[in-house]
Amino acid sequence: MQSFLASSPIRQATPATAPVVETGDGQLLFVRDWGHGPTVLLLAGAGMDSRLWAETMVGLNDAGMRTVAYDRRGHGFSSDCGEVDYDLLANDLATVIATLDLHDVTLVAHSGASGEAIRYLSRHGDERIRQLVLVGATGPCMLAAQDNPCGVPREVAEALLGELAYDLAGWIDRNAEPFAPGVPDRLIQWLGQMIMDVSRRTFVDFQRAILETDFRDEAAALRIPVTLIHGDMDASAPIELTAHAYARILPDAELIVYEGAPHGLMYTDRARFTGELAAIVESVNQQGLRRAML
Repeated sequence: MQSFLASSPIRQATPATAPVVETGDGQLLFVRDWGHGPTVLLLAGAGMDSRLWAETMVGLNDAGMRTVAYDRRGHGFSSDCGEVDYDLLANDLATVIATLDLHDVTLVAHSGASGEAIRYLSRHGDERIRQLVLVGATGPCMLAAQDNPCGVPREVAEALLGELAYDLAGWIDRNAEPFAPGVPDRLIQWLGQMIMDVSRRTFVDFQRAILETDFRDEAAALRIPVTLIHGDMDASAPIELTAHAYARILPDAELIVYEGAPHGLMYTDRARFTGELAAIVESVNQQGLRRAML
């Protein structure tokens, strides 16, 4: 008898049940929604999906918090629409928040998702968001210009986009280890495979948006508490170009610097990072309760 495996096409494994949010243009966004308590919504950076936050989410659940993360278009288990920009991604975030009816959210954004969060706040307001935490954030302005002399030169940016489009495997081999040095090889391989599985069109477009979008005015207009968490050895988002620039724009923001930490500090500094997030959520939650009692 011919075996089932021999006669059946091989398909990528997908979850048996897939909680999804449908966007206005018919895209399906895969959502993970775990635990109960104050809500923490986590956005992974470009090329990463909600699985990036697995250990952080479990740790926050153990601290009595609800964690929500989703795969943006073209990432993970979500559908692939091809071209993206920050307006589209911010609208998707608004759809997830509205569909799940989230309120008093701590919004945590890593790397290029920082712009996603800021664009959401500028387009859709902060009524549902209690605080913003930017982790290893890109921006506020990545390209070099007369008023941004420390930025990335245009020719370097174009070379990077060419690598991502036509030599993604090589780019991952050159950059995966600096993302989270010292972690197990299995984790590095898994993160690299996560990037390889992303829609190439989406990834290149998102990276172009990260490099070309100037968020300085939108960041300056934020009116909610902002915490910046950044490693001073972050090779993907050098701290002087990114976190220090945000801190100058947002003088009331709290800047927490992890000495010696890279871009993937949610893995290299997992316990500290999860504990710090839990403390931030609890602090702002207590402030909200005190205001409500007045």
